[in-house]
Amino acid sequence: MENYDYVIVGAGSAGCVLANKLGEGKKHKILVLEAGPMDYNLMIHIPAGVYKAYRNPKINWNYSTENEPELFDRNVPMPRGKVVGGSSSINSMVYMRGHPLDYDRWQTECGLKEWSYDQCLPYFKEGENSDRGEDQWRGGSGNLGVTKGSFDNPLFDALEEAGRQSGQGYSEDLNGFNPEGIARLDATRKHGRRCSAAGAYLRPALARGNITLLTKAQVMKINITGNSVNGVSFKHKGKLHSVKANKEVILSGGAINSPHLLMLSGVGPSKHLQKHGIEIHADLPGVGQNLQDHSCVILQYACKKSFPIHKVNQPHRKLATGIRWVFTRKGIATSNIWEAGGLIKSSPNIAYPDIQYHFGPVGLEYNDDKISLLQAFSIHVDHLRPRSRGQVTLKSANPLEKPLMAFNYFQDSEDLADMVNGFKKARELISQPAFDEFRGVELIPGPQVQSEADIEQFIRDAAETDYHPSCTCAMGGGEMAVVDDQMKVHGIKNLRVVDASVMPQIISGNLNAPTQMIAARAADMILGKEQLSPIKATFAFDV
Repeated sequence: MENYDYVIVGAGSAGCVLANKLGEGKKHKILVLEAGPMDYNLMIHIPAGVYKAYRNPKINWNYSTENEPELFDRNVPMPRGKVVGGSSSINSMVYMRGHPLDYDRWQTECGLKEWSYDQCLPYFKEGENSDRGEDQWRGGSGNLGVTKGSFDNPLFDALEEAGRQSGQGYSEDLNGFNPEGIARLDATRKHGRRCSAAGAYLRPALARGNITLLTKAQVMKINITGNSVNGVSFKHKGKLHSVKANKEVILSGGAINSPHLLMLSGVGPSKHLQKHGIEIHADLPGVGQNLQDHSCVILQYACKKSFPIHKVNQPHRKLATGIRWVFTRKGIATSNIWEAGGLIKSSPNIAYPDIQYHFGPVGLEYNDDKISLLQAFSIHVDHLRPRSRGQVTLKSANPLEKPLMAFNYFQDSEDLADMVNGFKKARELISQPAFDEFRGVELIPGPQVQSEADIEQFIRDAAETDYHPSCTCAMGGGEMAVVDDQMKVHGIKNLRVVDASVMPQIISGNLNAPTQMIAARAADMILGKEQLSPIKATFAFDV
């Protein structure tokens, strides 16, 4: 194998952005290693195919948590994208940046002086091509296609009106002036297709000719001599290969795979590594620790009125919907389903929203691998700022064996209390007059669940992930920090981690957009470019 300037491990949300930006000007030779296949599966590209995509074991790492004590010792499935584009190829496409105060907290509470929202906003704008048009909050000429939900369904209108009636509020744009209330959400979608990181960033980068992408190439180890990285070893087509990085190796495997690979390579908690007979190159106790995620419960209601989406899985309708999408990129298939939602506070005495809704105008029922659509509507309730912390650890020193992961959902009792409040707020929202003509019986959990104890039991019995693992290679300078504020691994030269694992605290929203922003900033840092000038935008909470 040849030498490369940069070796990027993982072609997911961060890796695709890095490849594009580091490869500009064709000055550098770059290798991108992706453990999964190319993103040829049609269900990846049809927005409404999201459930087929994320449940497809061929493009998924198919992870699962250990027994979660506060969830009655259940194992929680943890899908992660194992395909070009990573989880941006199998997610629900919601484009959410998180609250500006999240980033300001990184600056004040985590000592990250260069990571306030003012400093991140220009990178969000630079990457975005929003159909809302460019303004002080939004970008209009970036790589990533972002479209506001436009699927016409009266249930979305009812949700917005219920926001006003309930006092939970309304926002024209949760990524804009007012990041609180009920709103139509944005999706990473363009011309009726999913706009993954691969489509937005990697494909244009590959066309330049200075980037090599190898798929089905699983990295087994980072090659470290003393305290300096010189390349990686990976398995491809049954053979072990080594490749040299003249400048840097950049890990972009995500919050599970990046700490896993660091530990396999001798970077992590020394006692844990010694237990598995791994030679230690850097004793970093924070590797794999500080694991955070958004827990989620789903409420489902029968719908008194039938809409076309409720019948779309009937064979003839499904065929017609697919044909229409293929030839026109229009119709129900262009919808990512979760086109509306909101950000609200679980109680009035907190600074900014800690509960997120995702609302869909259909009910879903799973029987093994078969998905049935119901004449119903659904609302996800996500807890955005958990106090509980988990960890990713080694099961063995075998790189092909999955790591262990424990999220410890609701280990802190206040997390459960917040989720109970969020659950009640969702019920309050759906009980508003705006839903009277649509709202049938509550199917999940059902009207029998009323007392505080009943609600707590339902949440513990039904809670699952909202697919946002993060924070396991946290930025900072403290004892548990893994990387510095430029994402260089402490104590190891020529090695960075750039993905959702470097967040010191989880963002209050979906993580795809923040991860791409982090990667765009990292690319400028790696190239020694000046960061884009901060933008001081106006927000409702400042007025």
